[in-house]
Amino acid sequence: MNTTQQPLLPVYDHRPGTGPTLVFLHYWGGSARTWDLVVDRLSGRDVLTVDFRGWSRSSSLSGPYTLRQLADDTLAVIADAGVTDCVLVGHSMGGKVAQLIAATRPAGLRGLILVGSGPAKPATEITPEYREALSHAYDSNESVAGARDNILTAIELPDSVKAQIAADSRSSADAARTEWPLRGIAEDITDRTRMISVPALVVAGEDDHVEPVDVLRDNLVPYLCGADFTVIPHTGHLIPLEAPADLVDAITSFAPVA
Repeated sequence: MNTTQQPLLPVYDHRPGTGPTLVFLHYWGGSARTWDLVVDRLSGRDVLTVDFRGWSRSSSLSGPYTLRQLADDTLAVIADAGVTDCVLVGHSMGGKVAQLIAATRPAGLRGLILVGSGPAKPATEITPEYREALSHAYDSNESVAGARDNILTAIELPDSVKAQIAADSRSSADAARTEWPLRGIAEDITDRTRMISVPALVVAGEDDHVEPVDVLRDNLVPYLCGADFTVIPHTGHLIPLEAPADLVDAITSFAPVA
């Protein structure tokens, strides 16, 4: 797998294989390695994973850290990697970024998989008070552990995965860590999502308390053109880490090898 960082470009990993390329975009608090358990089950597939600007190996990149900047960065990474035929797979915040990318109708985009995605229309629960509290979820190791164990997940994870989640949540520029809860999560992008013309799959976790099934069904699916919708049972918000095998089944069914 090739790891690449050009000047001012986020760090990404590109594993050549059979296309279309699956481009994985991580959640708020995650990193490219959030997808490791998924990628490991996609032997032979062309795969690209990105550390968003301000996060993990890209934490030294200066802002802005807006959703639109992350979308522009991702398009630049796809071009830099020489990818011309792809499916975007976005988780949570990464799903909202993926919607903005798909709305530009880039050449070579075949489809869109939104995993526990930030919806196009923010839920009514996303109040200023909620956003302010959320902005402090990763302030300390203790707050990260509380969010991980009580909000983000619905099953007990191995200690190694718990440690990875904790490390990734704290490995960011301060401004990148607060951009999503204070601004990005509340941004209404319905006008952009309506412009998406490629097939889409929305994947929900049955026990997701961050982006619940009904929120994705009501605030995301109606703004996509004929999207498929699937619910993975007994799973919380961190679907790539809680149910990687089920997620791979959904991905490969929707985006088989060309």
